Amino acid sequence: MVKETSSVPGGKGMTVAPSPFNEVKLDLGIILAVGGLLLLAQGRMMGSLPLQLLALTGYGVLGLIWIVARTRRIMSKLGNPLESPSHGPH
Repeated sequence: MVKETSSVPGGKGMTVAPSPFNEVKLDLGIILAVGGLLLLAQGRMMGSLPLQLLALTGYGVLGLIWIVARTRRIMSKLGNPLESPSHGPH
């Protein structure tokens, strides 16, 4: 008898394949969720349009820096295969 395979693993809850970047994915999800809340709330918190744009831009830049730093840290721990070799004698 052939056992039917499924693309969705049987188990409790939602699972994600193990990856060193799962923490970065979680951080990105949190940053996007908080950014969405900030987008909804900034109109009531701040009166002037330039201040609203500054707050949203600042939050976006800080989120970008955080994600890039976390990704680079993980890539350096893994031994980034995309880095160019040193320019020494061959």
